[in-house]
Amino acid sequence: MMRWSAADIADAVADGLAERAREDDLEQAVYGFDALDELGLHPLVHEALRGRGWGVWPEQRYPDDQARPRRSEGKRCDVVLTPAPHGLPLRDPLIKGTLFDNQPAADPEQSYWLEIKTVAQYEKAGPFKRYSAELFAPVTEDVKKIWTDSRITTGGLLLVLFTAGQEVAEHDLAAWHTRCLDRGYPVAAPAIRGFAITDRIGNAWCAVAVYGIRGV
Repeated sequence: MMRWSAADIADAVADGLAERAREDDLEQAVYGFDALDELGLHPLVHEALRGRGWGVWPEQRYPDDQARPRRSEGKRCDVVLTPAPHGLPLRDPLIKGTLFDNQPAADPEQSYWLEIKTVAQYEKAGPFKRYSAELFAPVTEDVKKIWTDSRITTGGLLLVLFTAGQEVAEHDLAAWHTRCLDRGYPVAAPAIRGFAITDRIGNAWCAVAVYGIRGV
């Protein structure tokens, strides 16, 4: 069974986003990728992860909810990674063990369940007033979703922060981790990568942090 690494995932995302930053500079873009909203940034993260040969499957139901007969029901994970080199799709639990279960697929226990959160200190209109609130409140809910699912063996949280500088990012990532530990959440020490970006709206640093929650 593949051994997933938070460091490998952080490297992949950071490399992909740094390449996008260079493209923004070459195009002399008015706004960089840090001006995208969270959902707008997801495709960039997906592309970066696919570059490592993993299967990248967005918006997958959590394993404990997959047995529900209505596919619209249940909590969903931002993205699930399946091992390289094949990047197989996740096995459909509703057909597992039936005559229709005849295609190669990855089981939830083989896969890496990744929640994604992006927060920017500055947006187009100026300082983002809810920066701290967005960083600390919803993100811990994502931790609990991975932590409490009985079939997930490896998973984590990807935090992408856009800040005025490196010191701000490092301070805020450490503060977030400390808050999780104070609340008893089993969040591992992060794999952190970062790089400078052209300051267009106030953000001059992009930090990428992957916190293992189960298995890494």
